Amino acid sequence: MTATPDALDRRLINALQGGFPIVPRPFAAVADALGLDEDEVIGRIAHLVEVGILSRFGPMLDAERLGGAVCLCALAVPAERFEAVAAILADMPAVAHNYERRHALNMWFVLATETPAGIEAAARAVEAATGLTVARFPKEREYFIGMRVEA
Repeated sequence: MTATPDALDRRLINALQGGFPIVPRPFAAVADALGLDEDEVIGRIAHLVEVGILSRFGPMLDAERLGGAVCLCALAVPAERFEAVAAILADMPAVAHNYERRHALNMWFVLATETPAGIEAAARAVEAATGLTVARFPKEREYFIGMRVEA
């Protein structure tokens, strides 16, 4: 396996986006569906995460249905501080992910906390750690877009 996904990696990534079997041996079920060996599926997934082709492998939980909260946020980060601020956010447990946008608010991220009150505390922690003002965009309505990215 290499740092570039091969055809088999792409088939695996595409198959996993449709859901993960809830059975006693889910990796074996995925392997059977793709004509692979269970250990190969586990190894390929681990490798794809290790080399950064996949940023993570795990469930997407609905924080709000579990009693928590989420909020889309953004920062206006000076270009020379962008990487340093991204590293700060990456170390903060409430930050689900962050990404760059070509906009005055150039760093966007999602806060996810165990309680609704935790959002404000997490946003203040980001402000304290970065010295930047967090723009908060609380969800008004939910949309399900069923996003899939063909590998």
